[in-house]
Formats: sequence, structure tokens, C-alpha cells
Amino acid sequence: MGAVDYPDDPARESRLSMPLEPRDHVMDLLAFGWHNAVSCGFAGFIFFFMGASHHFTVPHLARYDMLLLLCLAWQVAVVALKVETVNELKVVCIFHGLGLAMEVLKVHYGSWSYPGDGLLKIGGVPLFSGFMYASVASYICQAWRRLNLTMVRWPRRVVAVPLAAAVYGNFMTNQFLPDARALLFPAILLAYRRTWVEYTPRRGHRRYRMPMVFAFFFIAVFIFFAENIGTFLGAWRYPNQHYGWEPVYFQKLSSWTLLVIVSVMIVAELQRYMLLRTGATDETRIGAGED
Repeated sequence: MGAVDYPDDPARESRLSMPLEPRDHVMDLLAFGWHNAVSCGFAGFIFFFMGASHHFTVPHLARYDMLLLLCLAWQVAVVALKVETVNELKVVCIFHGLGLAMEVLKVHYGSWSYPGDGLLKIGGVPLFSGFMYASVASYICQAWRRLNLTMVRWPRRVVAVPLAAAVYGNFMTNQFLPDARALLFPAILLAYRRTWVEYTPRRGHRRYRMPMVFAFFFIAVFIFFAENIGTFLGAWRYPNQHYGWEPVYFQKLSSWTLLVIVSVMIVAELQRYMLLRTGATDETRIGAGED
């Protein structure tokens, strides 16, 4: 569906089929886990202070406003320390805006609420909430760079961009229009059925690949567990949690899967845009390639 096959690339195939000793498998698994953990730094920072903010206060500063200032301080620090690039910061800002817009609409329709105090709110939504979406984008950008990701047989722009817009649009309209996820999931599976993500846990060592649809779900499961932590720490509440914490409905996993999908789509499209600006001609292969 809009993707093309690649000519044989012996060097690339040799990296993917490189024989490994048992020790290499263990080292690659540890490296893969380490890079993913480090890439979650911004999300971990937010969760830590969401929990810690229950146990300390700053005079004359509401909890949500304090969390916003902490998130801004984190972004300034990681860019200054060159842990995050300026282009990655731009992606974080884009996701903050997209996430905040969706939060305002969802809170307006009563999907969830923010019970805490805060002066810096829009429509009852604290400005810091956009950074929870931005932390997903931060993870994707960091993992992309640290694991040297390459998307192979990524759908062409004429397919990927309208599909990403449809997923985001469904989030924004399913309160007053029919929920289209029953159509979106088959469309995504069809569009990405031949797409692979290639990655290298250790530079100069074996390169691995996994089906893109599996990667979507894999990330969504972890975010679903993170959502349970977030509601437990009181960052926001669903209607069934107003009289005490309960686990988030398992059905929410489908929502998080779609959120991960549209997040990866947007980051990939921004990556593709930058690659095409540098003179790249193959719009179905996104990434730095071999390291």
C-alpha cells in the first residue's frame, strides 16, 4: 500500500544475519534495555515529581504550576547539556501543543479531569499536561538516535500523512462523532504490514529488526502501565476514580496504541522531511541507516 521493495543490500543483510555467541545476545539485550530506559528520562522525571509533589510544597506555588516549571527546567537543561538536540526540542514543543489541545477538548466533554490547583490552566487543563504527551515524543526521538533506528518500507507520504491525520482527528471528534478506531486499526495494519524497524543496541555490532506493528503495540503496553501509575499518583482522574483509585480500564490500551501510532507517524514524517531536505530520494526508508 504505497511502499516499495529495496534492491539487495549485502552489507545491510550481513549486519542483520551476523552470527552471535550467547554472551552477545545477553549484552545486546542489556544494551537495548539501557537505551530504552535512558530514552524514558523525561517521562521518568515527570512521574517522579508527580509522586514527590504529594509530599512537599513550594509556598505560593500550586502543584500543577510547579510541575510545569520543572518540565520547562528539564527541557532547558537537557538542551544545554546536549542530551537533547534542538530539532528534538522542536518535536517536543509540537507534541506539547497537540497534546494540550486534545486535553482541553477531552476535559470539556468529561472524559477525565484535573482535580488539583493551578493558575496556569486552559479550560481546566494545566499547561504541564502537554508535557506528558511530549514525553512520549521525547522517548521516540531519544530511542531513534540512541538505537540508530531506520524505518524500512515506511508507507509513502500520500498514505502516512492522511492516516496520521485521521488517527489524531478521531481522538478529537469521537465525543460527538462515531468512533472510527474499528476502521483505523485495519487501515494501519494494511499500510504498515510490510514495514520494519531496524535498530542497533551496540554500535558496530549486530543490527536487529522487528515488525513495525509489533513495535507500536510494545510501546503502547508500557504507556498503558505508565497511565495507571499517573492516575495512582493523582496527576489526573477518570470518572470511575473520583471516589478512590482503580486500575485504568483495559479498553484504554487501544487508545494508547493509537496514540503511540500517531506519535511515531508524526516523528517519522518530521524525520522524513529533514532527510528529503538534505537530498535523500527514497521516501520509504527513514533513518540514518548503518552505523
